[in-house]
Amino acid sequence: MNIFASKLAIAVAALAFLGFGASAETLSDVKSKGFLQCGVNTSLGGFASPNDKGEWTGFEVDYCRAVAAAIFGDGSKVKFTPLSSKDRLPALQSGEIDVLFRSATVTLSRDTQGFDFPAVYYYDGQGFMVNTKKLPGITSAKQLSGATVCLLAGSTTELNAADFFKANKMEYNPVVFEKLEEVKAAYDSGRCDVYTTDQTGLYAARLALSSPADNLVLPEIISKEPLGAAVRQGDPQWADIIRWTHYALLTAEEFGITQANVDELKNGDNPEIKRILGQEANTKLGTDLGLTNDWVVNVVKAVGNYGEIFDKNIGNGSPLKIARGINAPWNKGGLQYAMPIR
Repeated sequence: MNIFASKLAIAVAALAFLGFGASAETLSDVKSKGFLQCGVNTSLGGFASPNDKGEWTGFEVDYCRAVAAAIFGDGSKVKFTPLSSKDRLPALQSGEIDVLFRSATVTLSRDTQGFDFPAVYYYDGQGFMVNTKKLPGITSAKQLSGATVCLLAGSTTELNAADFFKANKMEYNPVVFEKLEEVKAAYDSGRCDVYTTDQTGLYAARLALSSPADNLVLPEIISKEPLGAAVRQGDPQWADIIRWTHYALLTAEEFGITQANVDELKNGDNPEIKRILGQEANTKLGTDLGLTNDWVVNVVKAVGNYGEIFDKNIGNGSPLKIARGINAPWNKGGLQYAMPIR
C-alpha cells in the first residue's frame, strides 16, 4: 500500500509539473500577497492599454478589477502583466499570473492542455482589414488571392487564415510577427497589404493608423473566436470565482443594477435583487465561494455592470463604437446569459 501511495504521489506531482494540475490554493495565495496578478494584452485599444498616466484601462482590464473587487472589496488591488500572444498561456501555466484576460480564444486543445476557461466574456470572429490605397476596389476577403498578410505568431489567427485561403483555393504570403505592436507597425508602414485578427481588434487598430480613412474592415467573419478568461486546471474554487464574477456582471445588467444605483438597490424592497446583492437573511452565496456575501455589490461599485463596461470601453461611449451584436444579453437577442445567483 505504501509503495502504491508513493507511486501515486509521484504521478500526481508529475502531472502538475506538466501543467495538467494546479495548486487548489490560488485564492489563498492571492489574499496572502494582497493583490491579484492579471495577465492582459500589451496594448489593444478598448481592451487593455496604458493611458498617458501609465494607468491600465479597457474592457479586459475592468474584468481584472472586477475579480479584485470580488476578493478584496477593492478593484484597485490588482497588478497587470502585459503579455504577448505567444507568452500568455505559458505565463499562466508557470504561476507568473493568477488569471488571464488577454483575448484568448477558447479551443479544445487549450482546454485539454492544463487550462480551464470558466467564462466567455466576449464573442468575436476573425476578419480582414485592407489598405484601399494599396488594394483599390477590394470589398471582399475572397478577392485577396496573392496578398501579403500580416499575422501574429502563436495565435489561432495563423491557423484560421491558412484554412480560409486553402478552402477558397487562394494563395497568400504570410508575414508573421511575435508582438502585436510589430504587426500593426508593419501593416501601417505598407509592408503588408492585409492585416488579419479578431474583428474588434481590427477596429481598434484602425484608429491608431497614420491614415485610418484609407483602411477598410472587410465584411467576412471567418471563424468563431469566443474570448475566455483562463485559469490553471486543478483549482475549482478559483475557476468558480472567475465564472461567477462574470455572471454577476451580466446579472447586474439584466436587473438594472448599475454603479450609480447599487447602494440604493441593496437596501430596496425587491427580494430577488436583495438576494443577488447578498442582503438576504442567512445567505451563504458569497461565503460558499470563499468571498463576502456582498461581493456582487463590490464588483458593481468598482466597475459597473457588463453593459457599462462594454459601452465605456468599446461601445457607443468609446471611439470604437462597436455594436453589442451577439454580446447583447440573451433577452435582447444576444448570447450573454448568466446562470442564476441563488
